[in-house]
Amino acid sequence: MLVKSQAKYIQSLGQKKFRNQEGLFIAEGPKLVKELLETATAQVKQIFALKEWISENLPVHNVETVEISETELERISQLTTPNNVVAIVQQFNADEKIVTKDNITLAIDTVQDPGNFGTIIRIADWFGLKQIVCNADCADMYNFKVVQSTMGSIARVKVTYTNLEEWLAAQQDVRLYATALEGQDVTKMKKLQEGIIIIGNESKGIDPAITRLANVKITIPQKGKAESLNAAVATGIILSHLC
Repeated sequence: MLVKSQAKYIQSLGQKKFRNQEGLFIAEGPKLVKELLETATAQVKQIFALKEWISENLPVHNVETVEISETELERISQLTTPNNVVAIVQQFNADEKIVTKDNITLAIDTVQDPGNFGTIIRIADWFGLKQIVCNADCADMYNFKVVQSTMGSIARVKVTYTNLEEWLAAQQDVRLYATALEGQDVTKMKKLQEGIIIIGNESKGIDPAITRLANVKITIPQKGKAESLNAAVATGIILSHLC
């Protein structure tokens, strides 16, 4: 049974201010919660679930699990259609050093749509990338829509927020590849073993100050009339050719 204070607390984690104060975030749905429970880097602190989910998934070792009703689930869920289970998860360690040597790193400039940002994290995971560096104007990685869009990849890809221009300027020993409307055809480039690939906002692209830092501009060849590509779609196409 869910007490009123618990419900209010869980609802408060839908707001960035309270998430950061508590160092926690919300994840929902059987598939996502299962992914987080099975990933060593994720620390699930509490689970609130319907009897059906609990009977199929117990025992969940070292995680407090509370059986709730469908009405209680609706009260705490961030989803339009609640789905069996809500988990409270510890935020990840943000202090680990980003190592760009011998790695491919994504740098994200002002992708603000939570669904796009979460999908980019998931795409990075698919292609084996372990780290993303972004500016403070990007969507919050613990925004509920971001978390749901990652489908568990949030626990496998390190996301770091920083002053992106300053950070990129300090990367003297690694080549920077900036996505642009005009540049080298990404479909004809060799696979990368190392480098930083910079993805920009769909409508505005990459900040000119950041573009000037790049060693190479790269582009996806255009054949139709669309003005731009969705940032997550562009990321997928680029990584499929360069990774």
